[in-house]
Amino acid sequence: MNRLSATGSDAEIWCHTHSGTAYDFEEYLDIVREFHGHAAPGLLIGGKMVDVALSRISREILFDVICETDSCLPDAVQLLTLCTIGNGWLKVVPLQRFAITFYDKYEGEGARVYLDPLRLDAWPEIKNWFFQLIPKADQDSDRLKEQIRAAGDGILEHHRVRVDPEYLGRKKSGRKTTCPVCGEAYPVAQGKICRACDGGSPYIGTTDKKDKNME
Repeated sequence: MNRLSATGSDAEIWCHTHSGTAYDFEEYLDIVREFHGHAAPGLLIGGKMVDVALSRISREILFDVICETDSCLPDAVQLLTLCTIGNGWLKVVPLQRFAITFYDKYEGEGARVYLDPLRLDAWPEIKNWFFQLIPKADQDSDRLKEQIRAAGDGILEHHRVRVDPEYLGRKKSGRKTTCPVCGEAYPVAQGKICRACDGGSPYIGTTDKKDKNME
């Protein structure tokens, strides 16, 4: 059944925000482009996944989200809900499965939604993209978007889950101290030196923090 979209036009609804604001496919495309930089297929499907997940949990609960991939899908959650990586209500667990779980942040009961590979045979362009069967440059992006739109939630599956208590709530970093190597603050629980100085830094070489060009 069609509903009234966020802009007041009578169009097929693609997804909703946590507060109930509705977007049709073209409206959602626009906000995806503005937020993500381009209309990534995973983010388009992700909007429908968020919509399905929201419809499978009670409006009365406070929920958190687990995203099982760090590619595109987290942005759909951040666009349509208050759950973000920054506030800790969105947890990315890099299993690299295209799935999200919305769950009661205190009890752990929730709904997991995922893209079902068994349902992609009827949608060859989506299958090519999802399994990377052809180079990205050879994919027909317009046809891919149209198949995503036509498939809707027909390529998704969902089931009830109970989240491991380890993921309930938000872990605090605890007391901090100063690293004797780099001189920056870090959580005491990490050990005698910070993780960056213990080999976990993403940078190559060292930089003089007193570089005059930076003053």
